[in-house]
Amino acid sequence: MSRARIEHRTLASTIAVIWLIVGQVAAADLQKNVEKILFEEGLTGVAWTLIGEAGEVSVGTAGLRDTRSEAVFTSDTRFHVGSLTKSVLATGMLRLATEGRIDLDVPALRYLPGLSLNNPWIGSFDVTVRHLLDHTAGLNDAQMWHMFSERADPDTPLIKAFPNPDILLQVRSQPGSRFSYSNMGYTLLGMIIESVVGTRYEAYLDEYVLAPLGMHDSTFAYTTQEGEEADPALAWGHVDDGSQYAASPIILRPAGQFTSTTIDLARFAEFLLGDGVIDGRIFVDEEMMRSRGRPFGTEAANEDLIAGYALGIGRRDRHGVVGYCHGGNIVGFVAMLCIFRDEQKAFAFSVNTDSETADYGRLESLFIEALKLAEPLPPQTVEPVSEMSSWHGRYILSPNRFQMFEYLDRVFGAIKISGDGDTLTLTSMQQDARQLRPVGDRLYSANDRTTTSHVLFRGNEGVYLVSDGFLTFEKVATTYLIAHWTSILFGLAGLWWLLIAGSIALVRYRSELFWRPEAPAFFASALLFVPIPFFVTQSFMALGDFTLASALLAVVTLMLPIGMFLTVLLAGDKWRESRMNVLHGIAAAFVLQWCAVLIAAGILPFRLWI
Repeated sequence: MSRARIEHRTLASTIAVIWLIVGQVAAADLQKNVEKILFEEGLTGVAWTLIGEAGEVSVGTAGLRDTRSEAVFTSDTRFHVGSLTKSVLATGMLRLATEGRIDLDVPALRYLPGLSLNNPWIGSFDVTVRHLLDHTAGLNDAQMWHMFSERADPDTPLIKAFPNPDILLQVRSQPGSRFSYSNMGYTLLGMIIESVVGTRYEAYLDEYVLAPLGMHDSTFAYTTQEGEEADPALAWGHVDDGSQYAASPIILRPAGQFTSTTIDLARFAEFLLGDGVIDGRIFVDEEMMRSRGRPFGTEAANEDLIAGYALGIGRRDRHGVVGYCHGGNIVGFVAMLCIFRDEQKAFAFSVNTDSETADYGRLESLFIEALKLAEPLPPQTVEPVSEMSSWHGRYILSPNRFQMFEYLDRVFGAIKISGDGDTLTLTSMQQDARQLRPVGDRLYSANDRTTTSHVLFRGNEGVYLVSDGFLTFEKVATTYLIAHWTSILFGLAGLWWLLIAGSIALVRYRSELFWRPEAPAFFASALLFVPIPFFVTQSFMALGDFTLASALLAVVTLMLPIGMFLTVLLAGDKWRESRMNVLHGIAAAFVLQWCAVLIAAGILPFRLWI
């Protein structure tokens, strides 16, 4: 062998060894940083997968899968992924569409002849299968009993989720026009699958979608950690205080019931990065694959905003990069999957702690850094095409996600748009102020985004709208919100007065309190605290069930306006006896006006089970 060839092989071997050492060091650093985040954020365990250069797949785990036994997470540990289920289920829908068994652009009711939608636009704008996939059907997300119920059963027919379609399946925005996340919409997709294939959607997807994808350790079937049918490979879910929770059946199971492993999520991510071909045959049409995550037909998309959601995946601009992602959380678990098509890279993870305080974005940022993704070039700032002062003002969600909380979202979820020159400022109660700079014809980029993130446009009848592709806000008169805020302040002030005055009177007059004007309002206000210990002692998974706690809550919230009305009447009769009676009557009137607003909004009486 020549000396040159020997030197060449020696050099190649040396480079290979160097790269191996570098890779091992990088993996060790990643492991160390993940463990640090778990500790600092109070998380129990995590499993992740990375698809890097040239399709190289690496998996990793850290922490515990079970705090009681102190069993550690491993690569074959199974976990729940919550709403990430939707991306996999949507793949099944696209498979059926590729086979010609489903048409994405026909009315969804064609496949659900026994169901009806309360759609004011029916005939002109029907809800299509694509609308359900894209969350643009205009449907409510879910009712409380859909999400938290101990009456759910793994084998309950999906139609049982909609006992009153005229109320539950009300279409609140023109189909196809705006994104509004809906778990009920994906439950309808599960029903469509069952209607087309003639069997349960879980069995069909396991056999005809997961198996071809090589996801043999995943399933749409119900799995849990305890009981006769417990899955010994399934990690336990945990919450903030470290408590363990076994999985319970969910009513809207097509929207969030899925069990997987980190290796199987890698296989799914690889498929999403591809052209829809498996083993040389077309599994999902290539055009459908390219369309995933690219919104079409919405008002915002028609105004050239590229941010949004389509066919089971959302376009996500976070941590300095743009990916196509879907997250999920379910009791005890939080998951995320992101693919980066241009660079053919991806990451996915599931954490078995469902925390209200943890910053899961730290894990996302860490995995993005490990993938060495290139940051996109930010769009150039341009001059707005017109004067933007007319867009200044207050905006409310239209539609909001949960219909039962529409009043709260209107009052506390409003945003304000203001500006000084060409730059706009967006402020809200939930987020820090964001600066929006113009990058096109009423297109803007927020200071915490790398690409175009918002669009301002005029809707029907000239209404002013702003959208980020996921939320659409409609301009309202500032006086409208001020009236609501004033109503709340007066109502709370009245409650405070009556509780304090009633407590003082109870000590001072004792049994004679029952004959005083403030008595009905005081007792009606005090009764609001009665359900609290009953809610504390029941499982939070029963929040949506008809229980003693929820029944008491409905009764005491019904009695609140009655008590206020009686105090107003009594104070009116006895106002000459004492000036305090006048103040009690005014306070009760303040609360009563707020009760009237809450009744009109459908909040009082507060019934969690409807």
